Parts: sequence; structure tokens; C-alpha cells
Amino acid sequence: MLSGVLPWLSIILVFGVVIFVHELGHFLAAKATGVYAPRFSIGFGPAIWSRKWGETEYVLASVPLGGYVRMASRDDSSMAILEGGTEQPAPEHPSEGEALPRWYDPEAMAPFGPKPIPENRLFESKSLPARLVIMLAGVTMNMLLAFVIYCAMAYAQGLPLLRTRVIGDVRTVASAPALAQLRSGDTVRAIDGRTVSTWNDVDSRFDSAPGPTITLTTNRGTVTVPVGAPNTATRDSVAGAIVPYLAPVIGKVVGGMPAARGGLEAGDSVVTVAGDTVRTWYEMTSHVQQSPGKKVEFTVVRHGSARAITVRPDSVPAEDGGPPIGIIGAYQRSDIEHLPISIGRALNDGWQQTWGVASSVVTALRRLLNGTLSVRELSGPVAIGHASYVAAQAGWATVLRLIAIISVNLAIFNLLPVPILDGGQILVNVAEAVKGSALSLRTREYLMRFGLAVIALLFVIVMYNDITRLVKNLFGL
Repeated sequence: MLSGVLPWLSIILVFGVVIFVHELGHFLAAKATGVYAPRFSIGFGPAIWSRKWGETEYVLASVPLGGYVRMASRDDSSMAILEGGTEQPAPEHPSEGEALPRWYDPEAMAPFGPKPIPENRLFESKSLPARLVIMLAGVTMNMLLAFVIYCAMAYAQGLPLLRTRVIGDVRTVASAPALAQLRSGDTVRAIDGRTVSTWNDVDSRFDSAPGPTITLTTNRGTVTVPVGAPNTATRDSVAGAIVPYLAPVIGKVVGGMPAARGGLEAGDSVVTVAGDTVRTWYEMTSHVQQSPGKKVEFTVVRHGSARAITVRPDSVPAEDGGPPIGIIGAYQRSDIEHLPISIGRALNDGWQQTWGVASSVVTALRRLLNGTLSVRELSGPVAIGHASYVAAQAGWATVLRLIAIISVNLAIFNLLPVPILDGGQILVNVAEAVKGSALSLRTREYLMRFGLAVIALLFVIVMYNDITRLVKNLFGL
């Protein structure tokens, strides 16, 4: 448990790991291809701490909104403001009283010494494939970090085995109207004629069901759902629409979280939420997730008597990049067994989870571009910091999952075709290769200004969203 961890420590952990891994990817790729990298910085602006090992200065800077790897370049001035000034050689014979670099070495290359940087150590001297490797290395490391976390968690937690066949909820899928024939409380007996004895069997049958339909046999009859053809649902959407029954009984409450602050306890049976009767755990969590920062009235049964309890869910970023969701720090009574799994199964599960989060982020970006997702739903550093603190209270597993989610989000975000981001730099380098010559300094300057303006605008929007949500959370608006 991390319930005693200070908020700033949890924020540093989550932000620091994700940024460090991203920049480490760029740094390792630069070193592998022979590009001179005099500075590796976590954060921007003046250094709080720095050390020099080999030919690189390692820095912790005062503005913790990212990081960078300074690489030797012919176009050194375009990033000088953000990345600590131009890499000019130090004087070979400094005069008395002349200011010298902190890590001055008369045998070192610029900026630490008087020796010029060799042409073959410049970023532009490398082939296009080598430059692309350097620019893609950061996002690759972020995706790899998420993959490793998901694999490790899958292996440590094992295979969840749910010994039930009872349906807890059936979500609406517009392209599968036949699902409306199913009801909460139905018992699944077979899928496509093959019997099931656990919910794991149900999931397995959905995955392996052959043909253009899925046929579900329940205690009330048979339902056939067309899948795979145009204007019909996919197998995954049908499987995701049918969730197992889990009783709305609290098994664990995390100290310091909204559930504990409100007075909920392990063993409480939830009867109503926000005035609506709840029969399953999914109905309860659905109400909570839709009420970030808002007071929610619970009615629970404890030791045979009903109690009214008010809880205000914390607001955290959604995994799919959509609107923030509410969480209260209460876990369902454990009806799930965990069976050991092989390393191969853990690798497969990690792969599926990593790309599942990535596809959700891409979908959210697509919705943002076509107007179906409002910019008001975006979250920024304050929301992520709050989510880090909430995760720290819930435990290491939640912190690791948050790191994986943010790492994937950072990877996708950096691939956007915006100058200053990795995606924009990739486009510039490819354009120069097609053109056969470098873009003019004026063009690069305009692109850099445009990129900075876009990032600044996005930062203002997400900070406004974060502060607005924070005020609403504090005052219950």
C-alpha cells in the first residue's frame, strides 16, 4: 500500500518514469547512431541538479513539464531557448574572469570545451533511416514500458476465473438489436451449441465462435446475433456488451479515498445509488463513473439495517482518453479466483492490453477531430497529478496501471504531426529527404513557432479544464 505516500512523491513517480523512459529512448538511439548528445534533461529551464558523465550532462530542471535530449545539430538555434542555449565551443584560452561552462574541460567538445563538434557527430549527418530511428525511439520506449507493465501484472495476478454463468448487465449495441432479448439475471447455458460452466468459458466461446452469427442459449431461450457482416456488430462488441453478474457488495475500501471518507465499509451491500436501485456491481460503478466530483447518495445494508451515506467520487482521466470518470476507492467482494498462467500467456495478455489502450486513444483523437468529443473533456497535468495521488492511495498495481496508460497516451500524442513533437519532426525530415535539401532557416523558424503556439494553446485548454474541475470538486458545484 502507498496510502502514506505524499502527493508530490506520487506525481513525481508517475510523471518522472514516463518522461525518463521516453527521453531515454531518444538518448540511446542517438548514442547508438553516433550523434553527439551533450545534455539529457528531465524538465526544462534552470537546472536544480546536474552531473556530467562522459560527454553528457544529466540534468533535473525546474519546470517539470517534459524533458529533452540535446543533440548536436547544424540548426542549433531553433531549439536553443527550450534546451539550454546554443552549443558554442568554450574558449581554448579563457581570459581572467571570463565565465566558463560549469563542466568546463579543455579537452572536451562544445559546450563544455573548446573543441568543435565533428561533422559526423551532427544529427543531420546521419542517414534518413538513422534519424527516423532516433525520433521514433521515444514513443517506442513508451509503448515498450506499457507492454512490460501489462505483462508483469498479468503474470503476477494470474488468470481471473469467475465461476458464474449469470448475466449481470447487457449494454446497448446499435448494430446488434437482438441483444435486447437478453436480461440481467439470465443464465448462459451454451454458446453456438457448446456448453459453458464459467464466465471464462463464455469469453472463450465468443472468441472462437465460427460463422456469421453467435447463438446464445439461456434459461429463457435462444438468441441469435448476426456478426461480422456490414451493418452488423463485431464479435468483440457483442462480447463486451454482456457482462457477468457480480453482487453489489463492497469487499475492500481504500483508506483516504472517497468511499472511506464517506463512511462506506467492507461488507456493505449497496441497495441504491443516486436514488436508483442497483442489483449488480456494474450498475453501482456506472453511477459512480458518471459522477466525477459530484455528491452521490448511497443506501447500504450493514449488519441487517439500512444506512444512508454520501460520497463524492474523485475525478480521474478515463483510460480511453474520453471524459474524466469518477472513482471512490471501493472494491467488489472477491468472487474471482486467480489461476497461474504461463509467460507466453502473460506476453499475449500484455500485448492485447497495450494495443487496446492505444486503439482507444486513437479513437478519442478521431472523435476530437470530427467534433464528437469536446476539448472540454481533455485532461492535463493537474488531473494527471491528482490521478497519480489517487492511484498511490490505492496501491502499487494501480500506480503501475496509471503509468502504463499515461505512457501510451504520451506515445500517441508525440506522433501527432505538430512541429516540435516527434511526429512533426519526422514529417520535416521526410519532406527534406524528398526535397533533396534542408528547409530554410526561416521556414524552420515558422514551423517551430507554429508548433509552440499549438502546444501552448493545448496547455491553456487542459489547464483551464483541470482547474475548473478542481474548483467544482472542492465546492461541489
